[in-house]
Amino acid sequence: MIMLKHFAVKIIWLLFVLWGVSLISFAVIHLAPGSPTDLQTTLNPMAGEAARARLEAIYGTNRPILVQYWDWLIRIIQLDFGNSMSADARPVIEKICERLPLTVSLNVISMGLTFFLAIPIGILSAWKRDTLFDRIITIFCFIGFAMPGFWLCLLLMQHMGLEHNWLPLSGIVSLNFHDMTFPEQIADLCAHAFLPVLVTVISGVASVSRYMRASMIHVLEKPYILTAISKGIPTRTILFHHALRNALLPVITLIGLSIPGLIGGSVIIENVFALPGLGQLFYSAVMARDYPLIMGNLILGAVLTLLGSLLADLGYTLADPRIRKTEGL
Repeated sequence: MIMLKHFAVKIIWLLFVLWGVSLISFAVIHLAPGSPTDLQTTLNPMAGEAARARLEAIYGTNRPILVQYWDWLIRIIQLDFGNSMSADARPVIEKICERLPLTVSLNVISMGLTFFLAIPIGILSAWKRDTLFDRIITIFCFIGFAMPGFWLCLLLMQHMGLEHNWLPLSGIVSLNFHDMTFPEQIADLCAHAFLPVLVTVISGVASVSRYMRASMIHVLEKPYILTAISKGIPTRTILFHHALRNALLPVITLIGLSIPGLIGGSVIIENVFALPGLGQLFYSAVMARDYPLIMGNLILGAVLTLLGSLLADLGYTLADPRIRKTEGL
């Protein structure tokens, strides 16, 4: 009961934070140069100031910004994200839901592989600290962490796509996808997703494994671990039973902070590989100054960020009894 009350208070506080994020985001995107009417009037020699004024009246951008924000906030409370300002004028929520499955699927796979590989690498690197194995892993991690994602994308596309024609370079399916058998469709999807997932996993493993190594080294220097080693307790028991639980606390934070990346962490990769995901949709919305679509993406990212923070707090509470005792849970 106390724990439920504790997290209810956190949720109420997060709602206030979400309101603040929405207010700042709405103001910032309207302060940016350009407007939704620019693309429809600037490049059209037949469109004059009267046409621009009519469009601004239709979109409501000629009203004071506080009035626009109030109307948008009322709609959002009713879970109405409005309609896109692009030519199709489709509902924002419809466009987001159309692109969401691809982005979430790719990032869930990437995140799962990242933590599956990074945690054991970090543990072994900490246990074999300052050995040849640790130095080799450190070099590879620094290289992977330092490489820009877009540069690695282009390098892999050049090597695996253009030079050797091993993998497709763009899109998520081939043009004849619907004519394939089911096993061929699965193989085609995997071939198209391989390079985007590989780029994300390389940078993710390089980062997470360093956190895991540093945390594990800190725990392995604790007196109770040294006592366990002196008693001759098997290495596997020391690492995975005594040390791992405490060493995972910083990684729990990373997992929580990685949740927003499920929808917003692949903007560059989706544009480089021409993947029809949410990252590409967000980039197009920013270029077109499509305010409702931009705000829809930002609010979805903010909600996931706050949800990740809440889940990280919950993970801390479950993993560390000292936190439960401190907060009276």
